[in-house]
Amino acid sequence: MKTWVFMVLIGIAASAFGAEMYRWTDEKGVVNYTPYPPPANIKNVEQKRLGDSVIPTSDMPYSAQVAAKNFPVRLYVTDCGNACASARAHLVRRGIPYTEKNPQKPEEIEEFKKLAGGAMEVPLLVVGRSNILKGYQASDWDAALDLAGYPSFIPPGAKPAAAPPAPTKSGK
Repeated sequence: MKTWVFMVLIGIAASAFGAEMYRWTDEKGVVNYTPYPPPANIKNVEQKRLGDSVIPTSDMPYSAQVAAKNFPVRLYVTDCGNACASARAHLVRRGIPYTEKNPQKPEEIEEFKKLAGGAMEVPLLVVGRSNILKGYQASDWDAALDLAGYPSFIPPGAKPAAAPPAPTKSGK
């Protein structure tokens, strides 16, 4: 029993470091698991490379994941020049996941008009369901994103949110 527990512990330790393990049966019929090769007289040897003991997770910090779930961000922009480019860059710089919408597309124009109160002013930022910001003002955007719980910067090692491609002049 003690030998079995010891072998399991060796296997766990080796897997934590991504080491190679050997499985072999000795002349008495005992199955052995070792992190080193068996003696030369052993013929039936299985060599296994154990993987890393890392669980893949999202590249976003947890606070951004919670904020994105509770307060999704939508950005309405067109090819409006510096204001729209600055708006996109602001969200990317903070690592904010967002959905980009083009109010010039027929399927999005009605929703945009309701949100914008009939005005066709872009960029328009929607944080959650009710926080609507017309035009680009960095301090106002930061306040709304902070209130929703988004991090104010991308932590070291995290990947920034990928920005959707900029719409073309035709609105597609």
